[in-house]
Amino acid sequence: MYTEGRNNSQGEENILDKQKMPRDFFWGNSVSSMQTEGAYDIDGKSKSVYDVRPATATSTNWHVAIDEYHRYEEDLDPMQKMHFNMYRIQISWSRVVKDGDGEFNPAGIAFYDRLINAMLARGIQPMVCLYHFDMPLKLAKEDNGFMSRKTVAAFVRYGKAMIDHFADRVKYWIVFNEHNLYFTDEAFNIAGYTKGDKSLDDLYTIFHHTMLCYAQLSAYFHTNYPDVKIGGMIAYTPVYPATSKPNDVFYARKSNEFLNENLNKLYTSGKYSTEVQTYIKNHQVNNDYQDGDEKILAQIHADFLAFSYYRSTTLNADKLSPDCAPNRYLNEGMEVNRFTPKTDWGWDIDPLGFRNIITHLYNCYHLPVFPIENGIGCREEWDGQHPIEDDQRIKYHRDHIRAMKAAMFKDGAQVLGYLGWGLIDIPSSHADVNKRYGAVYVNRTNHDLKDLKRVPKKSFYWFQKVLADNGDLI
Repeated sequence: MYTEGRNNSQGEENILDKQKMPRDFFWGNSVSSMQTEGAYDIDGKSKSVYDVRPATATSTNWHVAIDEYHRYEEDLDPMQKMHFNMYRIQISWSRVVKDGDGEFNPAGIAFYDRLINAMLARGIQPMVCLYHFDMPLKLAKEDNGFMSRKTVAAFVRYGKAMIDHFADRVKYWIVFNEHNLYFTDEAFNIAGYTKGDKSLDDLYTIFHHTMLCYAQLSAYFHTNYPDVKIGGMIAYTPVYPATSKPNDVFYARKSNEFLNENLNKLYTSGKYSTEVQTYIKNHQVNNDYQDGDEKILAQIHADFLAFSYYRSTTLNADKLSPDCAPNRYLNEGMEVNRFTPKTDWGWDIDPLGFRNIITHLYNCYHLPVFPIENGIGCREEWDGQHPIEDDQRIKYHRDHIRAMKAAMFKDGAQVLGYLGWGLIDIPSSHADVNKRYGAVYVNRTNHDLKDLKRVPKKSFYWFQKVLADNGDLI
């Protein structure tokens, strides 16, 4: 069971046991299109950057994934049986718009009509993400992805069209998955960046352009669809100081400011963090900030603050070079936390960090908080007969849900829901099927598609039991 430390009293623990979860609380699953759909070359879909990435010795290609394009009914049924009432999907930009800026593809849009209608028929509310790293290939090759304002315009055009088409049925939206990653070097892998020297100027330009996208779509939502909620989402990996040395504390705080708080401040105020603005000025960073951009950013208004959470990390300031940019502190100074257990991939398991994020976000910004990705990747193989005994996954989710409830009932945070990541097995973000997050096993490996059979794991039945009572008894 999740515990908060030696000073935690039994009386405080009883607070959680006596509280009832909100009746409108969302429980569910989150995925991306390229990790689920497959069907990469049918029904008018044009290519994305993922479609041309080859398999390697330790990864698959993206051509089939789990074939949810054809098997979505097969995946929605176990979600319904687990008592999920929300499924966060992504619309594939290249599936619905030819080459990202051409004609709209009716067959691609019709697929999402079928998928969303099938969710609603099962009492599952859809949440839609508009971009999850899969830049249309043409925009990557010809315009260098989000380095170009032409791509910004194409994305806003696509986003507005999807909002117009689906807003009658989809009431919760996010624009960018893990938006703060565009302020890290990961941006060069996820923003359609195909040429350049990966400079700090380019990094800041990519991020700024994505903020212009978010701002314009935020304004469009609130002007035209006031009953629809749009959230900002970050990949929240809190950075702890490796020691109590003042330098470690200082640089950990600064890393959090650039990687996390800067974006939260943009979502809630329409302005960059003062510390980030000062860094841009002092270091003469060219982020393509043009006349009129301030007015565009001022339109930003998030209705909720969403985030993914898998782990925390620590920062050793002694490892940082003198000229290291705050965006890159973790590139040089990240260390494994010696006080936390680890996953099969060496990630820190830290449910108290989950509680701390939720409470911090609500205390600072007074907007509803929504963790929309949480989970643990495990190495698992099915013997073809017996359910997988994934007790580590059960413990992970139990401890994190208990931590979330502590943030709600002990700290007073308003939380909209809890969405696990990839609870039907999908390839990981690096195309490794062996890193499994699901409560349902999908029978395939990196290089053998097998029959793609869906097989409930032990955690499936745990979710089913826990959520039958809306999480009250966990």
